[in-house]
Amino acid sequence: MSTPHTVHDALLGLQAQGLSRLEAQMLVLHVCGISPQDRAWLLTHETQSLNATQQALLKPLAQRRLAGEPMAYLLGHKSFHTLTLKIDARVLDPRDDTETLVEWALRVGPANAPLKVLDLGTGSGAIALALAHSRPHWQVCASDLSADALKLARDNAQQLGLKVHWASGDWWTPWVGQRFDLLVSNPPYIADNDPHLSALRHEPRMALVSGADGLDAIRQIIFQAGEHLNEGAWLLLEHGHDQAAAVRALLSQAGFAGVDSVRDLAGIERCSGGLWSCAKNVAA
Repeated sequence: MSTPHTVHDALLGLQAQGLSRLEAQMLVLHVCGISPQDRAWLLTHETQSLNATQQALLKPLAQRRLAGEPMAYLLGHKSFHTLTLKIDARVLDPRDDTETLVEWALRVGPANAPLKVLDLGTGSGAIALALAHSRPHWQVCASDLSADALKLARDNAQQLGLKVHWASGDWWTPWVGQRFDLLVSNPPYIADNDPHLSALRHEPRMALVSGADGLDAIRQIIFQAGEHLNEGAWLLLEHGHDQAAAVRALLSQAGFAGVDSVRDLAGIERCSGGLWSCAKNVAA
């Protein structure tokens, strides 16, 4: 990449290397200290010269993006369900599809009721913080096995001024003896040998991969959930684009009622869930 002298030169040069127009715009805005949402700034400042510091920052960022590193890692933040979260390589880059899970949870959980809600495998805290922000009356809890992920999640909560009870441990381990009114989780769901893993090499493998069919974590969550759910509690899970039928079958097998799936904006069955009845399962 030749040295870009102006904002316009930088945008053209980045796109010539293979970055999309949007990615080029986001990187130029980032090195100029402008919000990535303020793309109109680029039109009014296209002849502005980039200083030496900005030029020096831009080249390695472009190289990292071209190597497949998520844009969120380069910028250090990501917008998720109206919140701006700190994001780095300690956690999975939150996908827009995961907002489908948040919206489903907000629909099934009464807004003003003091529900006790759990987010298993919270990562950056995106889901837990989105729920805490949208439902101040809920008691939101979240856990993760990764100490690094939890540190980032706590930092996000502090920055946003949101209250979440954080705990460290693998799936249900931190929550022995506790019961919840709503459980949400975006667990790892990619198979060990999935050919698409190479494209995700910059993200934590433990947040992506879960056994030969990608369903190990989902099985563990579903089949131990009854010990931790109150009567009428919902269990809602994000999963892979082709796993909805398998997850619905697991939920039904474990004794959940009203098992269903919801589609993301692309029309893909992205999340599946069901309703827990303590009385029904005790009788069974």
